[in-house]
Amino acid sequence: MGGAPCIRGTRIPVATVVAMLADGMTVAEILAGYPQLTEDDVRDALRYAAASVDERELPVRFSA
Repeated sequence: MGGAPCIRGTRIPVATVVAMLADGMTVAEILAGYPQLTEDDVRDALRYAAASVDERELPVRFSA
Protein backbone atom coordinates (compact mmCIF):
# COMPACT_ATOMS: atom_id res chain seq x y z
CA MET A 1 0.00 0.00 0.00
CA GLY A 2 2.85 2.36 -0.79
CA GLY A 3 4.11 2.50 2.79
CA ALA A 4 0.77 3.52 4.30
CA PRO A 5 0.16 1.91 7.70
CA CYS A 6 -2.32 -0.95 7.37
CA ILE A 7 -4.38 -3.04 9.74
CA ARG A 8 -2.34 -6.09 10.74
CA GLY A 9 -2.54 -8.95 8.28
CA THR A 10 -4.57 -6.96 5.74
CA ARG A 11 -4.06 -4.37 3.04
CA ILE A 12 -6.65 -2.08 4.62
CA PRO A 13 -5.09 1.30 5.44
CA VAL A 14 -5.53 2.66 8.95
CA ALA A 15 -6.59 5.96 7.36
CA THR A 16 -9.50 4.23 5.62
CA VAL A 17 -10.87 2.87 8.89
CA VAL A 18 -10.39 6.17 10.73
CA ALA A 19 -12.04 8.10 7.89
CA MET A 20 -15.06 5.79 7.94
CA LEU A 21 -15.48 6.43 11.66
CA ALA A 22 -15.09 10.18 11.10
CA ASP A 23 -17.78 10.00 8.42
CA GLY A 24 -20.19 8.58 10.98
CA MET A 25 -20.05 4.88 10.20
CA THR A 26 -20.54 2.58 13.15
CA VAL A 27 -18.10 -0.17 14.03
CA ALA A 28 -20.79 -2.68 13.03
CA GLU A 29 -21.08 -1.09 9.57
CA ILE A 30 -17.31 -1.15 9.10
CA LEU A 31 -17.14 -4.81 10.14
CA ALA A 32 -19.97 -5.65 7.73
CA GLY A 33 -18.03 -4.05 4.88
CA TYR A 34 -14.70 -5.54 5.93
CA PRO A 35 -15.45 -8.94 7.51
CA GLN A 36 -11.75 -9.68 7.95
CA LEU A 37 -11.56 -6.92 10.58
CA THR A 38 -12.41 -7.24 14.26
CA GLU A 39 -13.57 -4.65 16.76
CA ASP A 40 -10.05 -4.71 18.19
CA ASP A 41 -8.67 -3.82 14.75
CA VAL A 42 -10.89 -0.73 14.63
CA ARG A 43 -9.83 0.32 18.14
CA ASP A 44 -6.18 -0.29 17.25
CA ALA A 45 -6.58 1.93 14.18
CA LEU A 46 -7.83 4.74 16.41
CA ARG A 47 -5.00 4.17 18.88
CA TYR A 48 -2.47 4.31 16.05
CA ALA A 49 -3.97 7.53 14.69
CA ALA A 50 -3.96 9.12 18.16
CA ALA A 51 -0.35 8.09 18.77
CA SER A 52 0.80 9.39 15.40
CA VAL A 53 -0.76 12.78 16.05
CA ASP A 54 0.67 12.86 19.56
CA GLU A 55 4.20 12.33 18.20
CA ARG A 56 4.16 15.51 16.13
CA GLU A 57 6.38 18.30 17.33
CA LEU A 58 5.24 21.81 16.60
CA PRO A 59 7.52 24.80 16.83
CA VAL A 60 6.76 27.30 19.57
CA ARG A 61 6.37 30.83 18.24
CA PHE A 62 6.60 33.77 20.53
CA SER A 63 4.72 36.93 19.68
CA ALA A 64 6.09 40.31 20.56
